[in-house]
Amino acid sequence: MIIRCRAHPRAGLIGNPSDGYFGKTISFTFSDFHAEVVLYQTPELEILPSARDHSRFLSIHDLHRDVRRHGYYGGIRLLKAAVKRFYDYCHDSHIELDDRNFTIRYSSNIPAQVGLAGSSAIITACMRALMSFYQVTIPKPILANLVLSVEASELGIPAGLQDRVSQAYEGLVYMDFSKELLDRQGYGRYEEMDLALLPPLYIAYRPELAEGTEVFHNNIRARWENRDPQVVAAMSEWAEYAEKVRTLLLQGRGDQIAPLVDANFDLRRRIYRISSSNIQMVETARSAGASAKFTGSGGAIVGTYKDEAMYKKLEAALTGIGIRVFKPKLVHSTGEAAI
Repeated sequence: MIIRCRAHPRAGLIGNPSDGYFGKTISFTFSDFHAEVVLYQTPELEILPSARDHSRFLSIHDLHRDVRRHGYYGGIRLLKAAVKRFYDYCHDSHIELDDRNFTIRYSSNIPAQVGLAGSSAIITACMRALMSFYQVTIPKPILANLVLSVEASELGIPAGLQDRVSQAYEGLVYMDFSKELLDRQGYGRYEEMDLALLPPLYIAYRPELAEGTEVFHNNIRARWENRDPQVVAAMSEWAEYAEKVRTLLLQGRGDQIAPLVDANFDLRRRIYRISSSNIQMVETARSAGASAKFTGSGGAIVGTYKDEAMYKKLEAALTGIGIRVFKPKLVHSTGEAAI
């Protein structure tokens, strides 16, 4: 039996980056890209390399391009760490795994390091494949924690819960990461929302803008831990944006969230160091009348637009500076693409 499991990229609609600081966010997943893991029983356990794991190059220029696009590490370390953490979870939960072995491999066409949660998508797909192979059920909030532990605990990659919750649930999810909730139950309050509540959305990205989370988040963590008033206030404000957008969506006023989407980025610009190319992408989108903010840590943006005429103007403006723009195919919590 061959097991195939997928996970999709997510876009942070509002509230990020407060998810790592006891804040609130709203995110959605979309099926224009995906990470897929294939797993099947074999005599020995083997993790197969993917295109991102190769070490043979056409030239020094090819190596340079590859490192800029994918970094120094491919996805094998993600799978290896995921399998290890899955075993730890089952052991700690007194779930006995049988003696079968498997071969596992991954593929992903999610643009790398542009804030679309490509790494956590690979890990989430891997966890789903392992769950299917061993017939283990892991509740969604615990699955999100488990995926986070792969990156944060096993690999030392700076990460927050938003991406993993969004990909564990899929669809449109409101997330409250209050410290009281996290301390009491180990996870936040996650509310699945109706995709039909959303206004028209676009996503745009340019891969060469990629910069990892550990680069983008610069010294914010240290400032937070030192209780820097500016950073503490910003995290609270981002959480308020998420709460306000949730209220507007539930009231059927999704067409009114644009100012909050813009405010989310404007506040980020005041707190973080942001490259001129990323700022240009946001400002170009806004020049067409659309709202715009980062989907994650930079390199891709998400926003709202009013109508088809505005979208065509947006598309022309962004493609004119080498940026790809598209209308995301939203994913329901079942994993099926929305019509």
